Amino acid sequence: MIALIDYGAGNVASVANALTELEEEFKITKNESEICRADKIIFPGVGEASFAIRQLHMLNLFSLLRIVKKPILGICLGMQLMADHSTEGDVTCLGIFHGAAEKFDSTKTKVPHMGWNDIEITIESKLFQSIKSGERFYFANSYYIPVNEYTTSITNNNIKFSSAMEKGNFYGVQFHPEKSGDAGLKLLKNFVELC
Repeated sequence: MIALIDYGAGNVASVANALTELEEEFKITKNESEICRADKIIFPGVGEASFAIRQLHMLNLFSLLRIVKKPILGICLGMQLMADHSTEGDVTCLGIFHGAAEKFDSTKTKVPHMGWNDIEITIESKLFQSIKSGERFYFANSYYIPVNEYTTSITNNNIKFSSAMEKGNFYGVQFHPEKSGDAGLKLLKNFVELC
């Protein structure tokens, strides 16, 4: 069973629809024990980082998400919250991926970065099985994590940034697989089946 975390800052309904289309068993939850019993965890996110972190603390999920040993996929804000810090609200995040989520410079590029863009796979990952570099995914982000040692794919928005990251059982994607057509469904299926 997949735990789809509903912490008040997520695009839960659209992810749930994608999992339903894939005929995967899931439970929308914010309950710590239900999350612990799940085989896989999806950590979605849309919204503001400091609000989201406050919600995680209020639900007693902040520490759990840092130490969970099961595969967990952070989507969009969910991936940014896996960084050490976010400049959005100047907040300490989960500290899984090194670095900070930073805002795109509006003098150099369009903010938010919204719409379809391609990814360049830089490190082989189970998430990208049967997905090739150049595949296009749907993005909606004003903040990004710079490329670092955990980056598995990069995307260019007049600056190259991490569009996917991986560290042990932790996976993150900056794009929205649930809104990215067949390629997005394939990535979610890979997470469920392979990771």
